Amino acid sequence: MLDPTKPRPSPGPGDLGVTFEQPDARHALLVVEGEIDTLTAGSLERALTELLEDPSEVLVIDLTAVTFLASSGLAVLIRAAHQAGERRLRLVSTARAVRRPMEITGSDQLFDLYPDRAAALSPEV
Repeated sequence: MLDPTKPRPSPGPGDLGVTFEQPDARHALLVVEGEIDTLTAGSLERALTELLEDPSEVLVIDLTAVTFLASSGLAVLIRAAHQAGERRLRLVSTARAVRRPMEITGSDQLFDLYPDRAAALSPEV
């Protein structure tokens, strides 16, 4: 499991920042920042594997600070959606750089999309 207490530096070029948070017993949250491309897709895949191992009922991936989503990163997200089983992944993002590739490919249908973290973590949803 990702260590939520370990501080992580902001990502530089070619780096991907990932932070795991456990806001409550029901939710597990992965915060991702930087560019998701061929160089960083492996880091995202490892983080998502750990997130999927979490027993929390609701899995949230905050992509608010992602500035670029290449096809390799999209493929990793799609695989995670399929591996999540009964749990549907909640993605947080309003950025065109993230949402547009999903919309074009139709993969946005695999996720529940939210405009902000508070909405994704809402107990009413």
